[in-house]
Amino acid sequence: MGESSHGYRQLLDQLPAGRDPNEVFAKDGLLDDLKKPLSERILDAELDEHLEDERAGGAAIAATHSKKSVLTGTSKMTLSIQRDGLPPIRS
Repeated sequence: MGESSHGYRQLLDQLPAGRDPNEVFAKDGLLDDLKKPLSERILDAELDEHLEDERAGGAAIAATHSKKSVLTGTSKMTLSIQRDGLPPIRS
């Protein structure tokens, strides 16, 4: 495995430290604590890639953020989702 995956393994080993193992997957447990920041980072990275392609084509696009509520199996969270700043497409 690469150096990067080794770093992730070390981080994952540290996350549950000091927590009751039975509560890691429980409502409001460690997994719930991680859902929001991981979801926001994944969505931001996806849009950043899209915006880079648009900007490479000469478009001047500024990103904005909007709030979206998401229901998971154990919680409801409000994500701050990056948008491309373009008006919505209506069909």
